[in-house]
Amino acid sequence: MSVFQVIAVLLTLTALFSYLNYRFIRLPTTIGVMLIALIASLALIALQHFGVSIGPMAARVLQRVDFGQTLLQGMLSFLLFAGALHIDLNDLAKQKWVITILAVVGVLISTFVFGTAIYLMLAWLNLKLSYVWCLLFGALISPTDPIAVLGVLKSAKVPKSLEIQIAGESLFNDGIGVVVFLVLYEIAVRGDQPSFAHISTVFLEEAVGGAVVGLFLGWITYRLLKAVDQYQVEVLLTLALVAGGYALASAMNTSGPIAIVCAGVLIGNQGRRFAMSDATREHLDTFWELVDEILNAVLFVLIGLEVLVLTFTYDLLFAGLLAIPAILVARWVSVGAPVLVMSRWRKFPPGTVTIMTWGGLRGGISVALALSLPVGSERELVLAMTYVLVVFSILAQGLTIKQLVMRFMRSLSISVKS
Repeated sequence: MSVFQVIAVLLTLTALFSYLNYRFIRLPTTIGVMLIALIASLALIALQHFGVSIGPMAARVLQRVDFGQTLLQGMLSFLLFAGALHIDLNDLAKQKWVITILAVVGVLISTFVFGTAIYLMLAWLNLKLSYVWCLLFGALISPTDPIAVLGVLKSAKVPKSLEIQIAGESLFNDGIGVVVFLVLYEIAVRGDQPSFAHISTVFLEEAVGGAVVGLFLGWITYRLLKAVDQYQVEVLLTLALVAGGYALASAMNTSGPIAIVCAGVLIGNQGRRFAMSDATREHLDTFWELVDEILNAVLFVLIGLEVLVLTFTYDLLFAGLLAIPAILVARWVSVGAPVLVMSRWRKFPPGTVTIMTWGGLRGGISVALALSLPVGSERELVLAMTYVLVVFSILAQGLTIKQLVMRFMRSLSISVKS
C-alpha cells in the first residue's frame, strides 16, 4: 500500500470509530476511539484462532506507519501548539515555580522510584532487565503526556490554579523527560558514561535552547501577524511556525516540543491580544481546535491498533499489570514530595496530590520513545509494559478523573458551608 492509502485507511477508521463512539458509547472522543480500536484489534487477533487471517494483513498495513516518527516528527508539534495556544501567560507566570519544580524534580524522582521498583519486581518474576534499563524505562514513562492530559482537562472541571499546574507540567515535562531519556540511553544502549558537564550541556541545549528558539521564532511570527490583517495568511503563518519551528529546533539539537510550547504560549497571549482582529482570532481558534481534535483522534486510534504489531506473552502481560501500582506510587511520590515542601510557603487546593497523581496520564509519547529503543529482549519487555501502562492510564484514569475531581469539589463545598 502507498503512503496515501495508509493515511486514507487511518482517517476512514478514525471517522468510523468516532461515529460509533458518538452514537452508541458517548465517551470522550479520544478515549472512545482508542477503546473501539483496541477492541477491534483484539477481535482480529481472536479470529486467527478460527482460521480467519485478517489480523496479519491489518498488522502489515499498520507496520507501514512508523509510530515513533509519525508522532514525534509529525503530529506532536501541531498538538502541542494547539494546547499551548489556550494557556494564559499570567496564570502560567503565577505558577512558574510550581510547574518548573514538578516538571524537573518530579520527573527525576519518578524515574528513580519507578525504575528501582521495576528492577526489584522483574527480579522477583525472573525477568532480566538491568538497573540502568529500568531507569531508562522510568524516564520514558514518567513524563505525563500533554496530549492525553489536555484532552481530559477539557471535561474535568478542576480549580483554575490546579488546571494550570497540571497543563503546564504536562506541556513542559516531556522535554525534561526526553533529556533524561537521552542521557540514560547513552549509558544503557551505547555503554557511555556521561559526565556532569555532558549532562548539563545536553540539558542546556535541549531545554534552554528549545525555549530560546521557540520564543525567538514566536516573536518573529508575532511581528509578521501584526503586519497583516487577513485570517488566511495568519493561519498559514502559524502553520509555518509549528512545522518549520519544530524542524529547525530538532535540526539545531534543541527540544522541538519545548520550542513549540513556548512559541504557542507567546502567540496565544501576545499575538492574540495585539496582532489579531476578532475575525482572525475566531478563525484561528476554530482551525487549531479542529486540527487538535482530528490529530488526537487519529493518534488514539493508532494507539489502540498498535497491539496488532506488539509481542505479548503471559509473563509480559503480568509484568505490565504489576507495573501499574508501581507507576502510580512513583507519580504520587514525585508529586507529593515537592508539594509537601512547597506547601510551607504556598497554598494548594484540596486534593492536589491525589488529583495530579491520578490525572498524570501516559500516552503516545511513551509508546513512541519505547519504539525508538534498539531491537532486542530489553525493548520487547519495556515496550509491552509501556503499552499496558498507557492503555490503563487512558482508559481507567482518563475515564474516572472527572468523578475524582467532582468528589473533591463536593467535599470542599460541604466543608466551606459548615
